[in-house]
Amino acid sequence: MRSIVTGGAGFLGSHLCDLLLEKGHDVICIDNLVTGNARNIAHINSDSFTYLKHDITRPIYFGDKIDYIFHLASPASPVDYLELPIQTLKVGALGTYNMLGLAKEKRARLLIASTSEVYGDPQVNPQPETYWGNVNPIGPRGVYDEAKRYAEAITMAYHRYHGIDTRIVRIFNTYGPRMRANDGRVVPNFINQALKGEDITVYGDGSQTRSFCYVSDLIDGIYRLMMSDFTDPVNIGNPAEMTVLEFARSIIEITGSKSKLVHRDLPVDDPKVRRPDISKAKEILGWEPKIALEEGLRNTLEYFMSMRSEL
Repeated sequence: MRSIVTGGAGFLGSHLCDLLLEKGHDVICIDNLVTGNARNIAHINSDSFTYLKHDITRPIYFGDKIDYIFHLASPASPVDYLELPIQTLKVGALGTYNMLGLAKEKRARLLIASTSEVYGDPQVNPQPETYWGNVNPIGPRGVYDEAKRYAEAITMAYHRYHGIDTRIVRIFNTYGPRMRANDGRVVPNFINQALKGEDITVYGDGSQTRSFCYVSDLIDGIYRLMMSDFTDPVNIGNPAEMTVLEFARSIIEITGSKSKLVHRDLPVDDPKVRRPDISKAKEILGWEPKIALEEGLRNTLEYFMSMRSEL
């Protein structure tokens, strides 16, 4: 089995490379290192692993067969896609187009990493795959939300018109080792501030909710989906919902920090609720998360403590 992972040096992509190698795949990791980091794959010492530095908004060609393409490449945190709006749109559009073309040429199965952000600021909670979302297409977050919505649309078009074997995973908030210290998302933000003894910044009143899935659970779900026969989108995430305020207090407790909570204005179009309906994942994939929040946070905290030089 020969697999491509775009964004393979990123947080999720590097963990996926690890799992694929464990499963006996030959892995081609493609990343331009705009938000990925070579350190995330530096531990891999295998003849079955190849790293290519390449921007997938430009075409790429392979002479040998390809069985699976996992398309994960994209800026994925607000810090990144607000700083790189054009690149985010291009990788969602041109990058997905190029990978679909490669899948068509090689008759490979392709999975795209979509996101819970396709639901926008949802008016339905929890969010099932049948919900069409509440997205502001011209707001600052729209560059990411609409890039992923377009990626889903072109993927389904290639599936229907060209018969490409495709999968779509909608990823909800995920955390774990290899997140960047300056990622800008709530988990690294809170952990970094707590470790430094700084005030923890809560946007809004903290009543907005999130659902946190540990990275190994998510990667297991992605792999199961790729190996399934299901072609419609599937939510992969942890349905255990909590408020951001509750989460901040959990971080303070687990780090033993004396940090205080401070409130800042809520960002534009920030979702008020976020919780996956994983009925489909349970039924079709036999998947549900296994790692409890406390265990996952301790693993993540251990990683960030080992990377203190970046803080």
